[in-house]
Amino acid sequence: MGHSKHKKHHSRHHRSKDKTDDDSKDRSRDRRQSPSSSPSSSSSSSSSNDSSTATDEEEYREKQITNKGKTMEQIEEERQAMRAEKKRQRDLRKVYETSHEKRQRRLAKKMEKERKKKAALGWDAEHMGMTNANNPYGDEKLLDTFVWTKKLEKKGLSDVPAERLKILTAQRVEENKTELEKLKKQRLEREHQKEAMEKEKEFLQRVKEAEYYREWGKQEDSFHYNQVRLRSKIRIADGRAKPIDLLAHYINDDDDDLAVEMHEPSTYLNGLTIRDLEDLLADIKVYTELEQQQKSGTISHSYDAQYWQDITTITEDELAKLKKLSSQLYHDQRIDDRREGINTAVFQDVTETFKNKTPQQLEQLEQRIRSKIENEKGIDIGYWESLLSQLQAHMARARLRDRHQLTLKRKLQKIKQEQGIFHAPTSISSKSSSRSTISKKKDNENNNNNNNQLNSFNDNELESNEDLENKCLREYEQGRYSPVLVSINDLDLEIQKRCTDETDDWEKLKQQRESVIKSGSVKPDVEDAFEAFARSMGSLTADDSIINTVVPMDVQYLWSDKYRPRKPRVFNKVHTGYDWNQYNKKHYDTDNPPPKTVQGYKFNIFYPDLIDKTKTPSYSLTVCEDNRDFSILKFHAGPPYEDIAFKIVSKEWDYSYKHGFRCHFQNGIFQLWFHFRKWKYRR
Repeated sequence: MGHSKHKKHHSRHHRSKDKTDDDSKDRSRDRRQSPSSSPSSSSSSSSSNDSSTATDEEEYREKQITNKGKTMEQIEEERQAMRAEKKRQRDLRKVYETSHEKRQRRLAKKMEKERKKKAALGWDAEHMGMTNANNPYGDEKLLDTFVWTKKLEKKGLSDVPAERLKILTAQRVEENKTELEKLKKQRLEREHQKEAMEKEKEFLQRVKEAEYYREWGKQEDSFHYNQVRLRSKIRIADGRAKPIDLLAHYINDDDDDLAVEMHEPSTYLNGLTIRDLEDLLADIKVYTELEQQQKSGTISHSYDAQYWQDITTITEDELAKLKKLSSQLYHDQRIDDRREGINTAVFQDVTETFKNKTPQQLEQLEQRIRSKIENEKGIDIGYWESLLSQLQAHMARARLRDRHQLTLKRKLQKIKQEQGIFHAPTSISSKSSSRSTISKKKDNENNNNNNNQLNSFNDNELESNEDLENKCLREYEQGRYSPVLVSINDLDLEIQKRCTDETDDWEKLKQQRESVIKSGSVKPDVEDAFEAFARSMGSLTADDSIINTVVPMDVQYLWSDKYRPRKPRVFNKVHTGYDWNQYNKKHYDTDNPPPKTVQGYKFNIFYPDLIDKTKTPSYSLTVCEDNRDFSILKFHAGPPYEDIAFKIVSKEWDYSYKHGFRCHFQNGIFQLWFHFRKWKYRR
């Protein structure tokens, strides 16, 4: 027992001595090392800890090799020399490193190898620090490769060597990777195809929506165009047609009736004011835009651009004339003449020159004027340009006149075909169509007059414009444009009877004023003349009889629709609201309001064409017999308007003007506004 204790003590003494000797040898070896060996040992320690950093530095040094002016062999030799130098330094570090540094280097190398192995197996940073001894699962074989023995026995591979199993497993892994890559590629292809299909579907949807909105826009334009035409027809039927309605009705070919328009389109502009002409230009612009859109939308629709262009030219010319006349009231006429370029004295002769010429003759005259402006020098440019602008208006009127004649002939031919008449006279004029009978003598006289006028127009056309201007100036200087004062005694007796003395006219005016004050109405002079003529005929005798029977005629006049019986136009409103009584306040609130109730009405009825404007329209209220909750409100105005009635709620009216009651007739509009009386509960 004591021998064994002595032996153990002896062995511990020798181990401690060996350890002391080793430490002393290491210290003496460190002291014997040269100063240059110290950096190598420190670099060895740093290289063992940061091997990856050293590798990066080596690659960086290799990249620093300059290859400027060197061949490939020289560059490769430098790289080989650098690698050999690096290997020599590594070997030198291994020679001078201590045992502790060697263990640390090998441990770091092993840990790096394990890390790469785990990374290859797909381990993440969370499980990278697990080992067989340190893991939360208590698995001592965590880092060992799992072997599925049951599966190997089932496949008959239990006796296969481990190396063979490793090779088979690697092959299976490669096959799985290949299959996964293939599946991934197929998935990407399907996604691309799906994306392409979605894009194509979106494109087709956009095309479909664009086509839909295009059709919707066409339908919208067609609707507005039809509404404009419908409003025009209604205004014409009611006898309150605007100039644009008559112009559009003239050009419209969709009407099936054969009503012949005896007036040229330019006559619809007569009597219009400056405001009316400006409104007409705006209406023409809107109407032409709608017609152009309708023409682009439908093939069958026809749009006459030349017609509307001529109408626009004539309207602008009439507007310029009216503005010139209005400006003469505030400015000097000579200033306007200088601005226009044409003297007032010459203006009438210029108009007579353009009048009653054909469009072809006016076009030739336009060419001559344009060539004169472009080629000749020393002429009055303002005069000729003003002349050219007036020529455009005359050309438009001439084209409309020819168009009207063709329209009359076409409609007359259609009427004859309807009536079965196949032999028509060779010459048709607007005057002969408006009259019932014209003798051959008058026809010959008219033809001779037309021929003489045409010859005179041709002779005038041959004259130059400068000669015409000089002629007009000479006649103006001679005083032919000024009327000569004539005494009434120098006239014939028939003419003296038709002339009215100033004193007699004043006495007659005073009598008419007194009669108006007494009767309260104005009697036209025509009625006075007719009554005086009837009295002058005397009383009836035994041989006389009264003939007042009128034979009905088939002629339909344009103004006949103005006084036909018709319903007046109305614009009414119903005023509704909430009645916040005690019951509604208890059961409802602002978020959930009670049902709306009728609280009043506003009736606006238009009577612009009343025959007797001195009588005010009236209304009457009658309670319905079948339902006492409703009443019939009837309006009566007189001819040509029929009575009109409305069914309203039967409640007591509030006639207070403070609460909005209104009942008056002004400017052809009868207004009746009222609200129902509100009853307040009182205890």
